[in-house]
Amino acid sequence: MLTDLLKWGKRGDAPGRGDAPAPRDEPAVASKAFPKFVATIAQRDAPVLLDLGPVIGSNVAFCGERLGCKLFIEDFLADVDRQLRGKGGDLAASIPTRFSHGDASIDGILCWDLFDFLDKPSAVALSQQIVRMLRPGGAVMGFFCTTGVERASFTKFEIVDEHTLRHRYHPGVGGKKVSLQNRDIIKMFDGLVVADSFLLKNNTREMLLRKKA
Repeated sequence: MLTDLLKWGKRGDAPGRGDAPAPRDEPAVASKAFPKFVATIAQRDAPVLLDLGPVIGSNVAFCGERLGCKLFIEDFLADVDRQLRGKGGDLAASIPTRFSHGDASIDGILCWDLFDFLDKPSAVALSQQIVRMLRPGGAVMGFFCTTGVERASFTKFEIVDEHTLRHRYHPGVGGKKVSLQNRDIIKMFDGLVVADSFLLKNNTREMLLRKKA
């Protein structure tokens, strides 16, 4: 399992490893939830973030320069990819021991669209770990499709600025996307409250969840 710890201090520190610039035809999309996520984290003292997506150099740089935070990157999408390739074993059973972060140790968690690709046992197991790791007053941002599809590619989300995300190609196998109802998401993230929910034109819900302080 890939676990990268990237600790940032003052503005101007050199960024860590990254990847190639996005091709021009990969769309940049305005986000409504991400600015609110950033604003929430910016209010925290020495915030700690957890990114469940792959390492993207510009995302690392943004978190360091804009938030001055400690960033953990756990490429959980790689776990999902291995499972969908038939090489990952029982994903749901592995999740309770997948994350070494302590209880209430993380201020913000970026889930991106991971939950769209998970079966119900895996989604429940992951959401329980997210609730466990999140500090009171912390925030979680995730994307949830409103219409399921039988086959979809994975996406890497590159932070362009605090208002815009670039949807980038991911070489993973992809898979079925499952649409979750709002009530299912609320039940799954028991212990958190929905702070904001936005329906975008691409049939995606951006959701910001908070743990009560």
